[in-house]
Amino acid sequence: MAVDPETLDQLVDTVRRYTREKLVPLEARVAEDDAIPEEILRDFREMGLFGLTTPEEHGGLGLRSSEEIEVIMELTWSSAAFRSIVGINLGLGSQALLIDGTPDQQAEWLPRIATGEVIVSFCLTEPGSGSDSAALITSAVRDGDDYLLSGTKRFITNAPLAGLFLVMARTSRERLPKNAHISAFLVPADAEGIEVGKIEKKMGQSGAWISDVIFKNVRVPATSIIGGIEGRGFATAMKSLDRGRINVACVAVGQARRILYEATRYAADREQFGEPIGHYQLVQAMLADSQADLYAAECMLRDVARRYDAGERVSLEASCTKMFCTEMVGRIADRAVQIHGGAGYMRETAVERFFRDVRVFRIYEGTTQIQQLIIGKELVRRMEDA
Repeated sequence: MAVDPETLDQLVDTVRRYTREKLVPLEARVAEDDAIPEEILRDFREMGLFGLTTPEEHGGLGLRSSEEIEVIMELTWSSAAFRSIVGINLGLGSQALLIDGTPDQQAEWLPRIATGEVIVSFCLTEPGSGSDSAALITSAVRDGDDYLLSGTKRFITNAPLAGLFLVMARTSRERLPKNAHISAFLVPADAEGIEVGKIEKKMGQSGAWISDVIFKNVRVPATSIIGGIEGRGFATAMKSLDRGRINVACVAVGQARRILYEATRYAADREQFGEPIGHYQLVQAMLADSQADLYAAECMLRDVARRYDAGERVSLEASCTKMFCTEMVGRIADRAVQIHGGAGYMRETAVERFFRDVRVFRIYEGTTQIQQLIIGKELVRRMEDA
C-alpha cells in the first residue's frame, strides 16, 4: 500500500533537511575517522530509515520502490557511506524474508530489522567466487535437526556491526540445475564459531565498513533456512535483484546530483582571466553533458520503479537502469574533477572524495559487464519468443 502523498512529502523534506544540515558537515570527519558516529545511527533509527521498505504490520513504513527512491536520493546528497549503513536492511535483508520467509521467521526478524535494532549483512561473495556467485564453496552440512556452516565470505558490508548474517551456502556438493545446490540461512551474529575479520581499507566510502566473515562449524537449526526448504537460496536472491539494482541506480543518481551541484558552484565562483570559468563554453559543455546524463538517469529510475510497483517483470529494465546510472555518475564525477582542475585532485575537495566513492557502483549488485550480458541475453530471448 502506498503512503499518502502528503506523508511522503514530509518524509522526503525531513530527510533532505537532515542530510544537508547534519550529514554534509560530517562528511570530512567520517572520511578521516573511517567511522559513522553513533549519534547518526540513533537518528536513523528514530527517523525510521531502517524500515522504509518493511511493511507496516512488521513495524516499518512499507514504502513502494517509487516512494523509497525519492527518500534515498535525498539521503545520498551526502556521502554514500551513510546510506550504506541502512542499505541491506532496506534491500535483501528485509526483502528475502518478505519474499520467501516463513511467518515465524518474519515475526522474529522483520520488526527488529525495521527499527534498526538488528543490522543485516548479506554473505554471498567469497575469495573464489564473485560474479559466478553460484560457484561458492561455503558448505552447510546436515547434522540431525541442525546444519553446520563452514567457509569464508569476503567484502561483507556492515559485517562488524551486523546482528544477523544472511548466508548463502551449499547444501549439495554437486552443482545442480537452477542452482538448487544453494540455500539461504539466517545466522545470528553471536552464534558460536563466527569470526569477523579486520575492517578493510578501501578506495572510497570511508565509514562504510566491510570485512571477511569466517564460519567455522557454525551450528544453526534447520529452521534457519529461509522458507524452511533447501535449494531455494539462489532463487530468493534473484527475486530481490530487480529492486536491489533499482536501489543502486537510485544511490548513483543521488550522488550525481550532489557532484553536479559542486561542479556548477565551483564553475560559478572560480575566476580565471578575469571572469568565472563557468562563462567559458568548454566548461559549460561539461556541465551540459552532465545535466543531460543526470536527467536521462532520473527518468529511467522513476520509470523502472513505477513499473516494478505495478508488478511488471522489469529484469531487463532494472539492468539497463543500474548499468546506465552507475556509469553516468562516474562520468559526472570525472567531469567535476576536471572542472575543479588541480583543486579537484586534492583530498580536501568534495569532488575528489565522491570520485572515489562512486567507483564501486559499477561493481556491486552485478558489474556493468554482467548487466550487459543480462540485457543482451534477454533481448535475444525476446526476439526468439516473438
